[in-house]
Amino acid sequence: MPALQPLLIALQFLTRIPIRLAGMPTAEQQGRSLLYYPLVGLLLGGLLWLLQQLLAGTAPLLQAALLLAAWVALSGGLHLDGLADSADAWVGGMGDRERTLALMKDPCCGPMAVVVLLLVLLLKFAALVALLESGTLAALLLAPLLGRSAVLALILGTPYVRQGGIGQLLASHLPHPAAKAVLLAVAVGCLLLFGTTGLWALLLAGVTLFGVRRALMRRLQGTTGDTAGALQELVECVVLVGLAL
Repeated sequence: MPALQPLLIALQFLTRIPIRLAGMPTAEQQGRSLLYYPLVGLLLGGLLWLLQQLLAGTAPLLQAALLLAAWVALSGGLHLDGLADSADAWVGGMGDRERTLALMKDPCCGPMAVVVLLLVLLLKFAALVALLESGTLAALLLAPLLGRSAVLALILGTPYVRQGGIGQLLASHLPHPAAKAVLLAVAVGCLLLFGTTGLWALLLAGVTLFGVRRALMRRLQGTTGDTAGALQELVECVVLVGLAL
């Protein structure tokens, strides 16, 4: 169905759920697929919550490890790759815009990428253990939802600096009024459904988005697909750790 094509595009791109598209998507459909990023995040969170229910009664350490493994597997490590590329480029770029952008294209994984990936995954794992022990299972829904909402917000309000890539196509065809409505719905839903926990998660995600965007504008004067992926991972990590504290 053409009406569902943007949702299917988002599912195909952001997850490893087997999706077959009905024909080649148009540029407009690809742009509108960004509107469904928060919904895909909520779907992933729902799958993680269901997995946790199946694992209830097992040791928290084992639960956390299995949940994190499933989290990475469901997304295919897509945004971890963006985080790794961004970390290498940010340090190796030494403050230079063109050097930073060039290093992001390098497929090799340097020591800084490995260190950042290990730290982020370690923090996520430790936060999941603490959240499982405290019973704060709303974090399983909030972290992936807000991580992908942050990507939508970043692309909505930030110039895209790489020309000719899929990210530039998505950004140029994103309907701005609809994107603002989606982000407002996410914020209201978090407050109504999760109360104080939702408010705290929104604040954590918002501060992370603001800080990352500010750094991107200073160094790159915009964003790329890799830095958008890095933002998602950082928002998820900050939300998990913040709710676990």
